[in-house]
Amino acid sequence: MEMRQLEYFIATCEELHFTRASVKLGITQPSLSHQIKALEDELGVPLFDRIGKKIAITEAGMILYRQSKLAFGNLSSAKEQIGELQQIERGTLAIGALPGELNQLVSSLLLQFHRDYPKVRIKIFGVEDIVERVLQNELDLAITILPIENERVYTIPLYEERFYFVATAQHPYAGRDSINFEEIMNVPIVMFPETHRCRQLVDSTCIRAGFTFQPLIETTTIDSLFGLVRSGAGGTVLSKTLFEMYNYEDLIPIPIENPTLSREVGIVYLRDKYMGKASQGFIDLLTAHVRMLKQG
Repeated sequence: MEMRQLEYFIATCEELHFTRASVKLGITQPSLSHQIKALEDELGVPLFDRIGKKIAITEAGMILYRQSKLAFGNLSSAKEQIGELQQIERGTLAIGALPGELNQLVSSLLLQFHRDYPKVRIKIFGVEDIVERVLQNELDLAITILPIENERVYTIPLYEERFYFVATAQHPYAGRDSINFEEIMNVPIVMFPETHRCRQLVDSTCIRAGFTFQPLIETTTIDSLFGLVRSGAGGTVLSKTLFEMYNYEDLIPIPIENPTLSREVGIVYLRDKYMGKASQGFIDLLTAHVRMLKQG
């Protein structure tokens, strides 16, 4: 049973005349008769009683007519609602980001997005299993670390950033233009736990270099990490994004070398997922924000 056949059937019911219905539909009368016959053969019942040149709707035909009109009405309503989504009249946007600076980056844009799309409900999720949430279609889009090795996911690179050793002006390394990566092992470090992606980057670099990374203090929150570093408890390793987001004037960023620490950040979403205006609007807002940060 095809939508086209049902359209032909409804027109025939309303005209009760094959020739008039065919003219209304813009097809030949034999084509219309063929489609109605195919529909009857599929259902196994006659839909019209043919009395000479006149036709009448059978009981089975009336059931199909009512249900077809209901189905087409629902489709029309769906089109209207989708049209409203296109005009940002309603809808929900679910965005994911890794806990920490990427979550902070997304949250910092919420006020502007709400001003642009006041009728869209926004949900922000700070989760570690970003890609899995995207694959399960629980998130419309997400901001995470690239690359992502999965054919079902489409990625939009945003920026690549370095990591810095961050400490107070009183720290022994404070006057340095740069420090070697292995020198981080020689001073007290305040760091995120092993589940944090920033920490995982440091850990993996240590493993490749043959070191064991053992922070003096581990904390799960950004505020406590900055508080400990500012109090002189130790230095830390932070992304450029996170350091500039808080921009404490009493902290100094020192580039790390041999090797440098860097990562690429990007947007991910399901390759086959339809991106509505709200999703595309947030992507545009985020990319414009990143461009502005680069220019600054």
